[in-house]
Amino acid sequence: MSHHHDHSHHGHDDEHAEAHNHVHDHDDDIVPALQNLLYEQIDFSKLQTLNEDEADSGRKICQKTWAQRMDPQPELKSFADEQLLMIVPFTGQVRLHSILLRTSPTPSSPRTLKLFINDELDFSSASEKPATQTLSVSQTAEVQEIPVKRALFNTTRVLTLFFEDNWSRGEEDETRISYLGFKGDFMKLSKEPINFLYEAAANPGDHKMVAGVKEGLGRSVQ
Repeated sequence: MSHHHDHSHHGHDDEHAEAHNHVHDHDDDIVPALQNLLYEQIDFSKLQTLNEDEADSGRKICQKTWAQRMDPQPELKSFADEQLLMIVPFTGQVRLHSILLRTSPTPSSPRTLKLFINDELDFSSASEKPATQTLSVSQTAEVQEIPVKRALFNTTRVLTLFFEDNWSRGEEDETRISYLGFKGDFMKLSKEPINFLYEAAANPGDHKMVAGVKEGLGRSVQ
């Protein structure tokens, strides 16, 4: 939101106004946040979620646009226990950079996320098979960006996400996630990477006064 101040004083007030305007002028910050966001490259028709409380809720949190990332609904909730397993196919080959997640600061936030490349698993096989990479998810209401080891995900066509537990340490069976996104390079048949800019022309006002991505909240544990 732009601010206009009619200052009756000069000197310090002018300096304050200049600093104030500088702090709130974040229009240019939107473009970097959207670079490499993989959205149209997800094959939503084949996306699967196991142990979801409501049918298609896993697909719906992935279908949220960047502008909708802070919306509380739709939300993915686990059903029988705290575990969730999502199989996310892409329409081509992806070089994955990071996972974007919005959870919550409550015990229902997922804690351990195991990633598997090009392997469609069930709960049994995901529990037994070594993960391509294991990540730790933070308890926060912000959107957190968790980097992956890019060398391990250079040829991703299908990504399986196994949310193994939550922060309740076994005391709460419900795990909740309200936004899931991905950053990376999408590969043409020629294997040349394409950097996508999603929603570049969106109204900057839609993104103001909304919490953005906090990097480094999640981390790799393996």
